[in-house]
Amino acid sequence: MNKQVTCQLCPHYCKLSEDQIGFCGARQAKSGQIIPLNYGKITALALDPIEKKPLAYFLPGSMILSVGSFGCNMACPFCQNYSIATRKREQVQIRDITPEELIELAQVEKKRGNIGIAFTYNEPLIAFDFILDTAKLAETQDLEIVIVSNGQINEPYLKQLLPYVSAWNIDLKSFTETGYRKLGGDLNTVLKTIELTQAVAHVEITTLVVPGISDDLDEMREQAKYLASLNPNMPLHLSRYFPCYKYTEPATDKMKIRELKQIAEQYLNRVSLGNM
Repeated sequence: MNKQVTCQLCPHYCKLSEDQIGFCGARQAKSGQIIPLNYGKITALALDPIEKKPLAYFLPGSMILSVGSFGCNMACPFCQNYSIATRKREQVQIRDITPEELIELAQVEKKRGNIGIAFTYNEPLIAFDFILDTAKLAETQDLEIVIVSNGQINEPYLKQLLPYVSAWNIDLKSFTETGYRKLGGDLNTVLKTIELTQAVAHVEITTLVVPGISDDLDEMREQAKYLASLNPNMPLHLSRYFPCYKYTEPATDKMKIRELKQIAEQYLNRVSLGNM
């Protein structure tokens, strides 16, 4: 009998038979356990300005070594990094790296202003095991850990990471459960992630303003109220959408995104526009 094992990392709770790979494309059932196929598998590596994450209020003017892997546990049709986020392991060019080697690389880059390591580009939290091992080492090496994420991680795993992460940028892709279901995610999970991270670390929120998904004025009002109830100084980045991947709606109207900003600013003190 082919016994199934459940991956507990994210709200998909994938039930996997032997050798089956989960929704994210990065976690597999092997001998009754879930193993990470993405451990130490790097598809993108660059020294970026911290503002590019985007983080506007965390050590501005500094650089950070940014690392990406492959796979994602959402299915946004407008994904800007689909070339790695939607690919399986055998479809991408991979560089193998250990946590120790990544820390060493980050240390070398200090001479160019590097402050640490940002896990970004695809969805980093599906590489939970690799991030946790690297973050524990970084703490002993005076390196900051930053995570840019969709926030789709279950609480027991998130709580293991919280002590080691200095700053987060979390994508809040919609403010309705219906919107999240369309994108293969869960609204309550990302809200819990925002609540837990902002209590112990620096957090900034990004909403890509996508026509028909995240451009409703009333929903933006509710989103801004919610974020302000946690911290009215929490930065919100409203980013302009352009057609990408499978989504062909015209780019977000500039007047519309400015109107959304005005609504958000009634509740939040730090609202900025991106991709304008």
